[in-house]
Amino acid sequence: MAEKEQKKQEKPAKQQAAQASEKKRPVVEDNHEMLVRIYGYDIPGSRNVYVGLIRIKGISWAISNAICLKLKISHSKKIAELSKEDIKLIEQFLDTLDVPDFLKNRRRDRETGGTSHFYGTDLDMKREFDIKRLKEIKSYRGIRHALKQPVRGQRTRSHFRAHKTVAVGKKTKGTAK
Repeated sequence: MAEKEQKKQEKPAKQQAAQASEKKRPVVEDNHEMLVRIYGYDIPGSRNVYVGLIRIKGISWAISNAICLKLKISHSKKIAELSKEDIKLIEQFLDTLDVPDFLKNRRRDRETGGTSHFYGTDLDMKREFDIKRLKEIKSYRGIRHALKQPVRGQRTRSHFRAHKTVAVGKKTKGTAK
């Protein structure tokens, strides 16, 4: 009977030793990560579709959610698991973007009067032109942009001095009077 109890006690000890040796072994991981190119942006394959799509400039969480729901793609599916057909469907959906107007990033455009949605460099260019127009007409917002001051009412007493160095110099003997 004592031998049976001794064997029972030895098994857990052996299992603990095996687990400890597994923990000590260095885990060799592959440093190469799969990248999937969607709409001109490289997205890591380890990301979920819902999270990965927001890496594309111009796609918000709401647009990413709309893509997943309309195309019936699981939010938790990995980007690497998407087939080429799925990627084409996503890109076609982004071209047409069948979502409500309040989700789009260019509502009531000054030039066209319509609502549209821009991605990547097009979005950057539109934003730069808008700021340039505000500066040209010398609106309050344009002046604030030109002075590199906060535009939307933030305080300036203790912040926004990154562009200017403010320091107190020592008085020299010649100017001490």
